[in-house]
Amino acid sequence: MEKIIITGGSGFIGTNLVQYFLDHDVKVLNYDIASPRNKLHINYWHHADILDKEALIKTVQEFNPDYIFHLAARTDLDGDCIEDYAANIQGVSNLIEAAKRASDLKRVIFASSMLVCKIGYQPKNEFDYLPSTPYGESKVIGEKIVRKEGGDAFPWLIVRPTSIWGPWFDVPYKNYFTVVMRGHYFHPKGLKVTRSYGFVLNAVHELIKLATCSEEIVRSKTFYLADYDPIELKAWGVMIQEASNSRKITEVPIAAFVVAAKLGDLLKRLGYSNPPMTTFRFNNMRTNAVHNMDEVKLLCGDLPYTTKAGVECTVDWMRKQNA
Repeated sequence: MEKIIITGGSGFIGTNLVQYFLDHDVKVLNYDIASPRNKLHINYWHHADILDKEALIKTVQEFNPDYIFHLAARTDLDGDCIEDYAANIQGVSNLIEAAKRASDLKRVIFASSMLVCKIGYQPKNEFDYLPSTPYGESKVIGEKIVRKEGGDAFPWLIVRPTSIWGPWFDVPYKNYFTVVMRGHYFHPKGLKVTRSYGFVLNAVHELIKLATCSEEIVRSKTFYLADYDPIELKAWGVMIQEASNSRKITEVPIAAFVVAAKLGDLLKRLGYSNPPMTTFRFNNMRTNAVHNMDEVKLLCGDLPYTTKAGVECTVDWMRKQNA
């Protein structure tokens, strides 16, 4: 790897990916409408909108990367309709047109989302979709654009990040860490939910490995990004509690969460953007969602961080941010 463009390099995963390349003395360009979360990255930031097709083509031609990581997207679930997610649709199409102009391009990695299927649904194959939100629907359309417009024009693959967490994250998992570290987290009594979560630096490891695998193994395929072993939600909370030396987690009746979720729904209708609990969030919280990571494990090898080490790293980062 010599020259890298990361669209959306100011975002959560993008920030960690930019840092990886800086640590490895690789020339990297962050193409993003938002300023970097990590202010030390300001000199590597190109301020631009992925929806400006001509500007994107011009930048790609001039920089002439050998790899592109396309992470730019609108990722919140607050949009009311598919038109609210133009960055996830037209932005993908624009990036494909730009990539066709890069003469030294070896591979493009397109980031989609696990929410191309609703939480808990196990797709039969990579073409089996069941989105439950406009955001998820926009990512389905984005994947279809990659397969149709990308075609054989250049080598590409699609990744679907699962529940990724770690330094530089935001809602919802930063909120989870915060309430546990402050001793304010209450777990639904008797609830055991297992999910495929991923520590962000393990996801970066997977991205690098998938980008540099033999082309015939990964070309035009779709992979989930997650740690190989799923996590039980309360056990994860206990790890955070112990790493931060905070108050032990208390279990409360599920009925209390139902009431809190309804109150959160009301707050959202009144304009409060991020209540601590809503019916949508509580239903997700109660749903198992485990993805088979065997193929990714075979291709990417051992992950650099255990869950415990990732939790300790994240708690340390949050303390430094709040210092």
